[in-house]
Amino acid sequence: MAGRSVSAGMTRWEIILGGGLLAVYLFILPLAADPLFDLTGELLGITVGESARSVAYYGILFVLTLAAFGGFFARTTRAFLDHAGAVLRAVGTGLVAFYGVNEILWRALQLLSLTRTNLNDQAILAKLNAAPHSTILIVVFLAPVVEEALFRGYVFGNLRELSRPAAYLASSLLFALLHVWPFAASGGNAAYLPLILQYMAPALVMAWTCERSGSLWGSIFLHITVNGLAVWQAV
Repeated sequence: MAGRSVSAGMTRWEIILGGGLLAVYLFILPLAADPLFDLTGELLGITVGESARSVAYYGILFVLTLAAFGGFFARTTRAFLDHAGAVLRAVGTGLVAFYGVNEILWRALQLLSLTRTNLNDQAILAKLNAAPHSTILIVVFLAPVVEEALFRGYVFGNLRELSRPAAYLASSLLFALLHVWPFAASGGNAAYLPLILQYMAPALVMAWTCERSGSLWGSIFLHITVNGLAVWQAV
């Protein structure tokens, strides 16, 4: 299974549309989404609440992801159905590795005095307390599908055709940046950037799970499980 192509041969249009969606999701929306919602509210004469913004944000991204990668999802779903047992075993192994690597990394960062308050986790916890149902929908279902399609399906899957080390490094670094740079930029605090290391290790495990399973659903199921367990602990 490890030798199978995760990208399942993305078409030219999937690569073009996926690249555009990745750029918007990673570099534009983190800082532009709130101004856009404010402008929309002013034009429509309504107030768009925090919960409605979050659901609309990820709901639209989810639809755009399915539209951009519709054929890819069909192919990777067939790969999952053909090897469901192997995919689920990879997910189980990935889950153990995820928590093991996280524990080792956390202890190493503490020894190096590189631990920081995770503002992304704090933001999610605040939203979970304010709007639990919509936040669970986003964190456990919508976000994992969007992020796995972009970072493991698109970046990792396509780069893997050229270089496995580059695929692991690029997909994991971009995933980590997504969860760190908006907070560093909005707070003007570059000292927050070392938290990238805290996201790199889990991202590497998800990429491995995707590769090992031969289907994007491997990393999607792992992402859903990890986020679901985190939410269960928080509530």
